[in-house]
Amino acid sequence: MDARPEPLGVTPFPAAPIKRPTQEEAEAAVRTLIAWAGDDPTREGLLETPARVARAYGELFAGYDQDPVAILSKTFREVGGYDDIVLVRDIPFHSHCEHHMVPFVGKAHIAYLPHDGVVGLSKLARLVEVFARRLQTQENLTAQIIDAVNENLNPRGAAVMLEAEHMCMTMRGVHAHGASTITHRFTGVFAEDRVERDRFFAMIGKR
Repeated sequence: MDARPEPLGVTPFPAAPIKRPTQEEAEAAVRTLIAWAGDDPTREGLLETPARVARAYGELFAGYDQDPVAILSKTFREVGGYDDIVLVRDIPFHSHCEHHMVPFVGKAHIAYLPHDGVVGLSKLARLVEVFARRLQTQENLTAQIIDAVNENLNPRGAAVMLEAEHMCMTMRGVHAHGASTITHRFTGVFAEDRVERDRFFAMIGKR
């Protein structure tokens, strides 16, 4: 199954149901990895590790059980005629690289120009978390966030920018400590109007 969604669509869940292993099967897999790494999964310090890892995965990848449509379903129209940029910046997130299953950590900036109302500000942070708590690439995460905003809020335009440090670059491979990756995507007015893009960058402190 291709993990990447269509460029202009949001796929909240896999197209076909995934048969999840049992708790016992997951713990057995962890024991196999411990042994493959060179340690003894039966020694005292590691006896409960498989159960702990399985529980941790349930939290780290909880986004597979959450629906972004439900998060953005409630909007508010009584905003005193406000129709300018709504921006939530510096939203912290952590995700896991789908290539090496190690973390990447950073912050997200989300802006939109209202058309059919506004959404509660905390919902944008929750939206980031839904998609971040899945196996991801930063590029895909950026696209999923802005597609969800567009499809559920119908704004006049949206802008999303992610900045992150990838442990697959710092802990292994080139060991490029301190390197950050920046991805962004613009739609609607933000894609068409350079002035609006410049306003977005200025508001997040990048100009």
